[in-house]
Amino acid sequence: MSLESTEPSKARAAEDPGDDYLERRALRRGNAGWVLLTGLGVAYVVSGDYSGWNSGLKEGGFGGLGIAMALMGVMYACMVFSLAELSSVLPTAGGGYGFARRALGPWGGFLTGTAILIEYILAPAAISIFIGDYVESLELFSLESGWPVYLACFVIFIGIHLWGVGEALRFSFVVTGIAVAALLVFAVGAFMDFDASRLNDIAVDHDAFGANSWLPLGLLGIWAAFPFGMWFFLGVEGVPLAAEETKDPARTLPRAIRWSLCILVALALLTFFASAGARGSAALQDTGNPLVEALQPDGRATALSRVINYAGLAGLVASFFSLIYAGSRQLFALSRAGYLPRFLSLTSSRKAPYLGLLVPGAIGFALAAATGDGARMLNVAVFGATISYALMSLSHIVLRRREPHLPRPYRTPGGIVTSSAALVLACAALVATFLVDVTAAFIALGVYVVALAYFGLYSRKHLVARAPEEEFAALAAAEAELERH
Repeated sequence: MSLESTEPSKARAAEDPGDDYLERRALRRGNAGWVLLTGLGVAYVVSGDYSGWNSGLKEGGFGGLGIAMALMGVMYACMVFSLAELSSVLPTAGGGYGFARRALGPWGGFLTGTAILIEYILAPAAISIFIGDYVESLELFSLESGWPVYLACFVIFIGIHLWGVGEALRFSFVVTGIAVAALLVFAVGAFMDFDASRLNDIAVDHDAFGANSWLPLGLLGIWAAFPFGMWFFLGVEGVPLAAEETKDPARTLPRAIRWSLCILVALALLTFFASAGARGSAALQDTGNPLVEALQPDGRATALSRVINYAGLAGLVASFFSLIYAGSRQLFALSRAGYLPRFLSLTSSRKAPYLGLLVPGAIGFALAAATGDGARMLNVAVFGATISYALMSLSHIVLRRREPHLPRPYRTPGGIVTSSAALVLACAALVATFLVDVTAAFIALGVYVVALAYFGLYSRKHLVARAPEEEFAALAAAEAELERH
């Protein structure tokens, strides 16, 4: 029996707060076509090409990280094809939460939405710290990394989002284009000095099981490198969160999701091989700026390395900006449906969820200013992401089995075999986070416990019947009841 089938009475008992409730919580529709959404999908991720992934070399070596990247690429491919189908069926701003709500009931929806929020609130906070580090290293305006820079990031870029979604997505598209173009230029420059012998130059730990020059940390190093293999793709699953602001979402979203992933796979391969082959894996495993390091074998800056350094800042800005967007839409959807306080879903005269932008922004800034630990916050974000991936993949399996006749404008190639592969790999990646940073994993679990207590004791009794996700669920429950009779 599915979780949803046990909840029809609760779905019918959800509150109806009045005729103007949804009017005060309306987004601006029809602002984004598939090109802008493809840019959004790449923007979520592009900063991961510039830094962070290289720490996986320390966990698994070139071969270990390469295999981890390939497996995580398979996970993301299987998952986004599943999400493409789900977004064509349920094109709402709830994204993954909305899919899980339909398939797994209120508890499943809340678990998924909370995991997504953990990812999209923590990741921008971490990236604001990295932006501060870049600003300081580039000696921009003689600023040092610290809370004034973090505050400026949140104020400026949230301000653009408050201006309007169309303007925000176009800004993101331009900055992302700069970052992607710089990656292509980097790859050309790095491959001019490529030497395959440098790929596996990390010292072998002969005590590790299965260790060799390509797997210097052994077979376990592959698993430990999973979270870093994810950095080449982390965030692309946020494209469906733009569903209610999209032209013809049933067709546009699947197309944008597929193209985003194709671009990201190409960028990941170029970045990974060009960097390690130009400088050597050993030299890159501990640096905070691997692409620049790859272009400076003697430690001296070149014209190209300076360009890539500035482009790295553009990549960070693109990801920071787009992740703020994703977090605001997830919070908006959960709040509109009553899972979180309803006032958080109010929209401005420009149809922007202003509290959905300001509240996560304030939390993110506070965390960045208080801790200054971007790596730890990203590890927490990765933990939340892997939980959401498992639940979203499970949602696809459940809906395929329980509602096989549901109209699906787009169908996932391979069906539940594809989403089952995503589910297994997501669970493996979730366990791998404990291998990398057990403290971050337990921090995320602590947040989960608090959120679930709030839902169990209060908000599940105050869901909003007219919210799109709840209407979908109520309709499904009513149809199931008619079929039984």
